[in-house]
Amino acid sequence: MPGIARIAPCLWFDDQAEQAVELYLSVFPNSRITGTARYGEAGREFHGKTPGSVMTVAFELDGQPFTALNGGPVFRFNEAISLQVFCDSQAELDHYWDTLSEGGDPQARQCGWLKDRFGVSWQVVPTVLADMLEGGDSPRGQRVMAALLQMQKLDIATLQRACEG
Repeated sequence: MPGIARIAPCLWFDDQAEQAVELYLSVFPNSRITGTARYGEAGREFHGKTPGSVMTVAFELDGQPFTALNGGPVFRFNEAISLQVFCDSQAELDHYWDTLSEGGDPQARQCGWLKDRFGVSWQVVPTVLADMLEGGDSPRGQRVMAALLQMQKLDIATLQRACEG
């Protein structure tokens, strides 16, 4: 299966797949649409979509393959699955957080998690966080966790200060 990723997320939207992909492509570098499939007459009694309307958009975000599906209102996103964005700097973290959270659910923002305007959950976290939390039951890990729990958008400098004690 050359050229096809073994595992790739499929995101089920009601009918906003194209709009979501447009947003995500504008946020992440090295991103592109790799294909679009449209509904036909076959199966219309099940999907109820107009022939010719977009069924799926295959795309890549910074090289990671995804599919966005216009599957109708049957399923909704929830926090049981989220997409993680690892950031090397506060500027990078601010960019992803601010852009992805715009128009999203302000009540769903805690500890680096957010929901975008389409209901997709994201975790925007610094790459150093895993090291800071290593040995979570250690005094250092407890200080970092206590600081983390007070934040919506993560602040790397504050987490670093907590890590150092």
